[in-house]
Formats: sequence, structure tokens, C-alpha cells
Amino acid sequence: MRPAVCIPILSLLLASFVQSKLAWGDAVVQRSIDAEKSTVQFTISHIFVERVSGTIPILKGTIDLPGGSSLPLSATAVLDVTKLDSGDRDRDASLQSPNYFDVKKFPEWTFASTRIVASGPSAFGMDGMLTIHGVMQPERLDVTILGDASHPRYHATGRIDRRTFNLKGTRLDPVIGTFADVTLDIVLK
Repeated sequence: MRPAVCIPILSLLLASFVQSKLAWGDAVVQRSIDAEKSTVQFTISHIFVERVSGTIPILKGTIDLPGGSSLPLSATAVLDVTKLDSGDRDRDASLQSPNYFDVKKFPEWTFASTRIVASGPSAFGMDGMLTIHGVMQPERLDVTILGDASHPRYHATGRIDRRTFNLKGTRLDPVIGTFADVTLDIVLK
């Protein structure tokens, strides 16, 4: 059999397996992220003030969970960069300008998981595609599961290289750190 024919057949077999598994009672439940109770924080070095921290609100998101489990099958999130808050209005205005995030052109950042693998009884690694400033790049989050299967919460950490998203800024760019550390605390509705 030719490889071009094998791929669609394997896809159909996989889809049939997933559907039959769901038919036997392992239902997938899609839960929304509670944007009011969830947070996304960032920290990046800056030569003048050592480290700058701030928040970017989650606009919306979903997590697909198999019945009775808190290990997700998939996750998506949309962040509202127009409401970025670093505790300094002038700095926020600079970050939101065309020199950095250009929020008029790119008001949202998106993340969609591509792979989730358990790394312990209450932890997993999540690979996904992050889109910032119109640029999509693969990123990884290390996630700890808090709570139980009926009320799971998630604490995730990651490190983003801002330059891969064309966030190069102004003449002050050399004094701003290359990597931003991110922390997400996710609560579901």
C-alpha cells in the first residue's frame, strides 16, 4: 500500500478507536476557563529596575477532560494584551505600542495545545503553539494539577524567548531581557 493511502486509513482507524472508546463511557467534557479567577503573570529582566512583572488577562479558553480525570486531552486560551498591567502606565503604553506588542494590530495572544504527556501523578508537560504579535511558535509549559478530578486547577510555568516573536522594541532593546518567565494559574468553571 502506498504511504499516501496509509495516512487517511490510519486517521480513520484512530477516529474510530476514539469514537468507540467514547461510546463505552469515557466521555470527554469540555470545561471553560474561569477568566475572573485565572491569572497569567510574566517577569522579565530590565537593567534599570532589575525585573519587571505584570499580568495579562485571560479572555477565554477551554480544557477538554476525559471523564473522571484531571489530565487534559487538550487546552486552548486567548489572552487580552490590551489590558496588560505592569504597574506603570507609561511602561504599559510603551509595551502596547507598535514598538513592542502593537495591540491595535494584535490585541490577542493565543495558545493551543498540541501534545500533553503525564510526568507524574499530578503533573504533565504541555506542548503547544503560541501566537504573539502575529508569529506562531512552539512553546512548552510544565503543569502541576491542583484539586481533584471534579474541581481541577492548574499551575503552569514556562519561558518564552521574546525575540522569536519579533518583539525587538526600540533602542532600549539591549537592556531588556531576552526571556520572559510566565506563570499561569488556571481555574475552571
